[in-house]
Amino acid sequence: MAESHFTGFGGLSLAADRYGSENDPAVILLHGAAQDKSVWRSAAAALALAGRHVICVDLRGHGESDWATDGRYDLEAHVADLRAILASLHSRPVIVGASLGGWIAIAALGEEAAHLCTGLVLVESPPRIDESELRRVRASMRGLTGAKDSKWDPRILAEYPADALEPSLSTAASQITVPTLIIRGASSTLTSSAAAHDLARLIRNVECVEIEGAGRQVAFAQADAFNAVLLDFLERKVPRDAPEYRDGSDVRTLRDALGCFATGVTIVTALDESGNPIGLTANSFTSVSLDPPLLLVCLARTSNSLPALEQSDTFAVNVLHIGQQPTSTLFARKDQERFALTPYEHWETGVPIIKGSLSSFECRRHAIHDGGDHLILVGRVLRVRFEPRRDPLLFFRGRYRRLHFN
Repeated sequence: MAESHFTGFGGLSLAADRYGSENDPAVILLHGAAQDKSVWRSAAAALALAGRHVICVDLRGHGESDWATDGRYDLEAHVADLRAILASLHSRPVIVGASLGGWIAIAALGEEAAHLCTGLVLVESPPRIDESELRRVRASMRGLTGAKDSKWDPRILAEYPADALEPSLSTAASQITVPTLIIRGASSTLTSSAAAHDLARLIRNVECVEIEGAGRQVAFAQADAFNAVLLDFLERKVPRDAPEYRDGSDVRTLRDALGCFATGVTIVTALDESGNPIGLTANSFTSVSLDPPLLLVCLARTSNSLPALEQSDTFAVNVLHIGQQPTSTLFARKDQERFALTPYEHWETGVPIIKGSLSSFECRRHAIHDGGDHLILVGRVLRVRFEPRRDPLLFFRGRYRRLHFN
């Protein structure tokens, strides 16, 4: 085990213990209220033995992490802490959260889950919990605030009104698409089986497990059973070994591998035989030569606009900026009034140039090559205009992205 620290929201220092090799797939473990990272020792050791790099974090105001001088222990502050931790990692981890830790994970991920993690495990964390049981837990926590070995800031008791958090957590949960596992103790009094299954119905890619003979401290009181369920889920849904494609195997794996190459997004435009503007979205675009000035784009043979582009002597490639994502989506769809909704202009050749693009390349056709299920169109650049003050619209692993500046 190695000790480390992260910088969280407001500059707070967040203590963490690391297990296993940093070269292995990462798993972040988040404890519940009035606990600390030590409760995960059994799970962390089991995960490290299974080839995972484990990061056990003390939440703000807990364990060895800083206490918030401003008293910020609201869910938004915890979410900002987790996002700061995720931004500092070199890969997307699986996140395991127990009770409060699970709430933090749900709120932090939402529709951004696929960008931030590879999997999610929620332990006793349904947005709807038993309010009377929660009051009993809080009373027990208040009884511990004066204990000699107390390792948490008693001001956290002022936060987390369960009835107020449920709507926002439910909304966030409904947007999560990564593989998710929900675990509860079968005899838990804090959360009900119905609440756990209601949460499961909100998440698209989910499994729900109840561990017999366990209560609300299922991850720690029934460590062996919990670890077995967790490791089984990870090996099935977030395997340690990287997916592999071989000639003739599942083409989806090949597509996913190609999607690991981040690209910009372009709209290729031209005029058809009647002089009407046509265009389509393409992200397979690259420079070829500076002397002579050549570029190429790869166009799907299934595109309705391909016949016109094959016949046209001139075309344009418009590289999109971050604000033009709606335009990209518009031109990726069929049977849309694309140009009626998109400002454009004409240069020397008359092909449509989309106004305000990050850059636009007016080209004359240089060559066309067979590219399997795509056509490779090579153009000689005639004129270029670009906007140096904007950032690019990116595409990575099947989703639009944006630059992150550190």
